[in-house]
Amino acid sequence: MNHQLDANAALAQRDLRHIWHPCTQMHDHEYVPMVPIVRGEGAWLIDADGRRYLDGISSWWTNLFGHANPRIAAALAEQARTLEHVIFAGFTHPVAIELAERLVDITPQGLEKVFFADNGSAAIEVALKMSFHYWLNQGHGEKTRFIALTGSYHGETLGALSVSDVALYRKTYAPLLLTPILAPSPDIYEGEPGESPEQIAARRLETMRELLERHAQEACAVIVEPLVQCAGGMRMYHPSYLSGLRALCDQYHVHLIADEIAVGFGRTGTMFACEQAAIAPDFMCLSKGLTGGTLPLSAVLTTQRMYDAFYAEYSAGKAFLHSHSYTGNPLACRAALETLNIFRDEPVLEHNRTLTAHLAKRLAPLREHPNVADVRQHGMIAAVELVADKATRRAFPSEERRGLRVYLHGLEHGALLRPLGNIIYFMPPYVVSEDEIDHLVDVASAGIARAVVA
Repeated sequence: MNHQLDANAALAQRDLRHIWHPCTQMHDHEYVPMVPIVRGEGAWLIDADGRRYLDGISSWWTNLFGHANPRIAAALAEQARTLEHVIFAGFTHPVAIELAERLVDITPQGLEKVFFADNGSAAIEVALKMSFHYWLNQGHGEKTRFIALTGSYHGETLGALSVSDVALYRKTYAPLLLTPILAPSPDIYEGEPGESPEQIAARRLETMRELLERHAQEACAVIVEPLVQCAGGMRMYHPSYLSGLRALCDQYHVHLIADEIAVGFGRTGTMFACEQAAIAPDFMCLSKGLTGGTLPLSAVLTTQRMYDAFYAEYSAGKAFLHSHSYTGNPLACRAALETLNIFRDEPVLEHNRTLTAHLAKRLAPLREHPNVADVRQHGMIAAVELVADKATRRAFPSEERRGLRVYLHGLEHGALLRPLGNIIYFMPPYVVSEDEIDHLVDVASAGIARAVVA
């Protein structure tokens, strides 16, 4: 074993001595390698042994413009020499002000106020609490529940988990959680034979209408991930569901919360997924790509009407008392500003359309694979659904962990592909090349062939 290999093993050993990693059964690392990454370069991650891994999932969907992006790095360095942090209650700073102005400019019309937090789950907590508190301030304290879609995922803090419907995350903590009202997802994969995506959306909207007729008086808001239910298995649906849902929320006087944490900033082909339905939600939650994948930051955008419901003399007790120590952190805000500058200065969305078409072309042959039930895509998000039986869509037993086999194959062949169960998905940084997309698909295809063998 050479010195570099010793360094790789030594880092993994030090890590496992003390660190408890997220979404991980740590016992797995008795046979699943811990990969120590020492630097990043564009769409690639490099470990202490010098091995390179193409980041096919943008490091949990955060990285937009490549690792160690020079523009963002330079902006951060300048900001670090100027102001690293300041309390955000009673104080402000130019970077947060400019970021709020820019976010209001680029998000759907009517979103005029920005509340900063420090991660996606926190943004969901803010939106849920603000929605409830709005109704309370308006004299409707009976509104205490939320409507979410089946298969939804909105985060892992208790409030965010309360409006999620992925059993893997929810079942253990169920006794601690609020009980949401669940509406059937307009997921295209679950449609009836011969139904178009638009027909599925229309049918599910009728079910939503029935739920709202029964529950509107007790419901604060409907919360959805626009177009793609990401952690729920990259489930996708037609934009007409969003436009219909906006109308229903208006009709029945409940808020619409758009969780664009994973799907915002160009992931679905437009800057924000809501644009494809030409709607503005009452709350839009942003994070992940907001800083280009460099620092934790989130934002909740809402309306002047929402803000006005809290604006009163102190003695009225209507203030929104929610905070994070690092609210409006100048370093994170500066990274976000430079991320927006890249969108402003470069034809990002146009370039993504070319990459999207190439990814679709390369994935198309997998539709014929005997163990692939579906290949689906919305912009720079694509997913391949592995099943035991294509005709019946019978799933592989979860304990067989077929997706893990694809992951391990990917590591052996220079690609980071971390499936969601048996769903192999692709969400690469926007700086990926067509050749690099070819590498991802080739590695995934070979990994699938290896994974489905009994």
